[in-house]
Order: sequence, then C-alpha cells, then structure tokens
Amino acid sequence: MTHHWISLIAQYSSVIGFMIGLPVMVGTYYESFKARREARRAREGMLHSLDCLEFVAGDGTCINLVPLETLHSLPRAGDVIMLPGEGVQGSSNYLPGAYLVESVEHFYSPMEYKDSRPLEARLTKAVAKVTSLNPVLAA
Repeated sequence: MTHHWISLIAQYSSVIGFMIGLPVMVGTYYESFKARREARRAREGMLHSLDCLEFVAGDGTCINLVPLETLHSLPRAGDVIMLPGEGVQGSSNYLPGAYLVESVEHFYSPMEYKDSRPLEARLTKAVAKVTSLNPVLAA
C-alpha cells in the first residue's frame, strides 16, 4: 500500500514540477538573452545613452543638459540661445533667459563594433560655454 501512494505522489509531483519548471526555465533563458543583447549593444555603443549637450557658465557650473538625440543641430560660437535654467523658483541661480554661446567643445569616442568602418568615431558629448545676457535683478 505504501508503494502505491509513493508511486502516485511521484507521478503527480513530476507533472507539477514540469508545469512549474518549464515556464521558469523559459523565463530565465529569455532574461539572459535580453541581458546579453543589452551588454552587446552597450559595447557597440548603440544604446540611447545619457550623452548630452551641456551648457556651462563661466565658473564651470552646469546650467542645463540636453540629450544629443533630441537635437537637430549644435549651437555655434556667437549664437544667442534661450535656456530654461532652473526655472523661476525663489532661489534660482540661473533664471530662464537669453545666453550667448562663447565656445563649443566636442568629445568623440571610437566605434568598435563588428560592422563599423575603419577609424569610425561618434559624438559622445558636447559642452557649450555660455554667458548670460539677462539683466541682473536687484532685490
């Protein structure tokens, strides 16, 4: 009689184990596939990264960041641009307004992936040094 119960439990436990184990195994394989693909794209530089155009004041503090992928062109030295700054909160160091672009620096990194051209590089960061054209407000 004990042999009957053991064989019955063994039969159902293997079916239940298969029903639980198969989806877990498929899910684990899918997650590892996604992680590998993401790591490969990161190595190839194909991810939408946090690369940006950084607007910097004369003292080196950052005024605003703009993702490179949202730009259709980069500002040039001598351009007047409107920046949102920190908004119009009470203690803002950089208010919204006009800024003069003094210089723009470009930073490039090599593209090293399977189908890249020889000596290919991509723009990874741009830094625009700006001066405020806003009048100083006395409190």
